[in-house]
Amino acid sequence: MSRLRSIQGFMPYIIVVFLNAFVDLGHKIVIQNAIFKTYDGQEQVILTALVNGLILLPFILLFSPAGFLADRFSKHRIIRHAALAAVGATLLITYCYYQGWFWGAFALTLALSIQSAIYSPAKYGYIKELVGTNNLASANGVVQAITIAGILLGTFVFSIMFESLLPDTSELATNDIMRTVAPVGWILVALATLEWLSSLRLQQRREPDPQTSFELEPYLKLTYLRKNLAVLNSNTAIWLSIIGLATFWSISQVMLAAFPAFAKETLQIDNTVVIQGILACSGIGIVLGSVIAARASRNYIETGLIPIGALGVAIGIAVLPGLSSTFAMGTAFLVVGAMGGMFIVPLNSLIQFHAKEAQLGTILAGNNWIQNVAMLAALMTTVAFATAGIDSVGLFYLLTAVAIIGTGYTVRKLPHSLARIIATAILKRRYKIEVVGFENLPQSGATLLLGNHISWIDWALVQIACPRPIRFVMLRRIYDTWYLKPFFKVFG
Repeated sequence: MSRLRSIQGFMPYIIVVFLNAFVDLGHKIVIQNAIFKTYDGQEQVILTALVNGLILLPFILLFSPAGFLADRFSKHRIIRHAALAAVGATLLITYCYYQGWFWGAFALTLALSIQSAIYSPAKYGYIKELVGTNNLASANGVVQAITIAGILLGTFVFSIMFESLLPDTSELATNDIMRTVAPVGWILVALATLEWLSSLRLQQRREPDPQTSFELEPYLKLTYLRKNLAVLNSNTAIWLSIIGLATFWSISQVMLAAFPAFAKETLQIDNTVVIQGILACSGIGIVLGSVIAARASRNYIETGLIPIGALGVAIGIAVLPGLSSTFAMGTAFLVVGAMGGMFIVPLNSLIQFHAKEAQLGTILAGNNWIQNVAMLAALMTTVAFATAGIDSVGLFYLLTAVAIIGTGYTVRKLPHSLARIIATAILKRRYKIEVVGFENLPQSGATLLLGNHISWIDWALVQIACPRPIRFVMLRRIYDTWYLKPFFKVFG
């Protein structure tokens, strides 16, 4: 972290990232808590899923324009203008609060989402420009941790403000709730303004591509979409990383939509601070997992954390429906989050490592698009199941099945990563591994890695340092050894 702090512009960037997450989360918490106080059962699950769907929709519809903007213009300017747009959006939201327009405030969730959709590829694309390839994994871990910290703090701060302004909602409708909690709107406006002021300190790190163009007709005919998806699918490492991220965040969305109703029915909890506190444990876990992943990937990308994280998420979800106390549920969410943090940080780093500079904005926007399509589909499925009468417990069992299948797929596609983390755990007990010159490793194409072969473990050391799968050369008589050959074939 000290090395990252020394990079000019890194701290203002971190402040912008934190405040953006904090502001977006604040309005969402107000709306979700109002739904929680006035609706029950399947109706609550459906409305919670719908507000989350509004947050995701712009990331789907604005995939191509957002990627174009991030590649065509300086990313720091995109961030700056998006932050200014957030000031306008929060002013409108505050007006709706004071007028008691619940559905107007509900709909304005879409405005903040549009701002985030345009802002997101520029925000993540700016990381590589700011810190370079050598610090990419560590920077992603810090950004992930700061983002979750903003979400966590926002969850508690806005829930506490909501409950303190609204001590008894038993006889209040949603419109009355909006008027009562209206002062929260000015907090949102002040924070959005501070975010914009911080963005003014960001500087241009790379010249934009003036050749990039955007036309409306190809966009409406989905030509850009097909072209951009082809860019994603052209690199197997990028595509598999995106699929893994999409699966994790889809599971997370269903958990967020289903858990409040589950806790209200199972634990008889009606205090939004307690509900949001349990959910926030997953965010704390993601911060811890992100920090672990960043420390494990100081000078390289530790992909061995990916299968371990996937397995941990599956186990955490599996035990959740059988728990009956707030402490146990909080612990389960903490474990799921920690495993998720270890899972997503190396995947995000792999995407940025393998992406070409000129395509980085498009690839990151495409990553957002696929993740949000998957999350929206998961929420729509949740709404359909809730409408059909499947309760929150049934949803958790379905999530367990999805997580187990995802874990199996991860191990099948990344067997070398699982072997690598095991080898790392064994070798680091005796050897101190230091990776020098990681930035010289080509992101794609044929590359020859030559170990000096002073021991039988150099293959493991080389694989630990390299995030790309390696095909090793060995004596045929060793490869044909009957008890080794099946192992070699499994790992390619």
